Amino acid sequence: MKITNIEAFPVWGGVRNFLFVVIDTDEGIYGVGEAGLTGRELAMMGVIDHFKPLLIGKDPSRIEHIWQMLYRGGFFPAGRIVTSVISAIDIALWDIKGKALGVPIYELLGGLVRDKVVCYPHNAGRDIDELVASCKKTVDEGWKFVRWNLPEEGDIIEPRRMVRSAIEQFRAVRAAIGEDIEIVFDVHTRLDLPEVVWLCNEVEQFHPFFIEDPLRCENPDSFKTLRPRTRTPLAAGEQFSSKWEFRQLIEEEWIDYARIDMCIVGGISEAKKIAGWCETHYIKLAVHNPLGPVSTAACLQLNLACNNFGVQEQPRKPGTMLTDVVPNQPVFQDGYLLPPTLPGLGIEFDRDAARSHPFQLTELPHMRREDGSVTNW
Repeated sequence: MKITNIEAFPVWGGVRNFLFVVIDTDEGIYGVGEAGLTGRELAMMGVIDHFKPLLIGKDPSRIEHIWQMLYRGGFFPAGRIVTSVISAIDIALWDIKGKALGVPIYELLGGLVRDKVVCYPHNAGRDIDELVASCKKTVDEGWKFVRWNLPEEGDIIEPRRMVRSAIEQFRAVRAAIGEDIEIVFDVHTRLDLPEVVWLCNEVEQFHPFFIEDPLRCENPDSFKTLRPRTRTPLAAGEQFSSKWEFRQLIEEEWIDYARIDMCIVGGISEAKKIAGWCETHYIKLAVHNPLGPVSTAACLQLNLACNNFGVQEQPRKPGTMLTDVVPNQPVFQDGYLLPPTLPGLGIEFDRDAARSHPFQLTELPHMRREDGSVTNW
């Protein structure tokens, strides 16, 4: 079997773009992957143009060899734009291999270690009442988790004011949903160390499942200071693009949950390596999955086969978005995703439908402090 073509499909999903990648072979088997790094689709499509002549004619079953070639072959080690494309290619190659062998990808990763994968949704509200209503709605739908972001005021994030608001949100949500529903709270890298320590210690009484991305990712060494100053579980890693960036957080055991983004970090191949490394330090997976149905399917395959799984991010129920592009999305039941039985990723990709949702140039939100300085979204 040889690779005959690789094609990018930038798809407008209504509020954002998704970038899917399809790899064709001379035996009529195709694979589909998804690239992360939302808002930089044009840059990633340029990388695909560079990679296309390297891939055509290659044996798609040599997944690790192709990964190494794409990551290291250009002399400069791959960064986030390139690793996001590598991720999509890697996922597509695993999809091809599963289809060629007639088995789901989780069978190639060692088989099922669980019968279903628990997920958390995205909750939101313009005020506490709306947030509580959103959380109660998802609980009524069967979700076992709720999750929301550090509050903001339009495009303003003023840290101390936002922390005070977050503490009140925790108090209201916990009172509304009871103790049996887990809470995930996403700081989204918006705070610095003093405010994060204050927040983590104040909300410990509400027993959060974890606080996500409490600090910026550029200097992981900052977690060395944060970790001993709070007992609240911590999760980080969604912005990392390789196992090397995860190294310090894992080896020093500064986090409790690894936020691996399979569509940025290097695909299933790299995610599986990081997961094994995490297992040796009793760190569980909380995969970052803010993307589309291909990402959901890939995350599900990994989580079904990894013993040290914690929870999968799932912004919305499968089958509620881009159903014409991916018509047979993973099955969701009572807060869990169920194992697919079809080979590969277990999904199909409709290219004509993808082309019917053309790319629209957009930019992610840009946030600022009250004094006009830049802060993280």
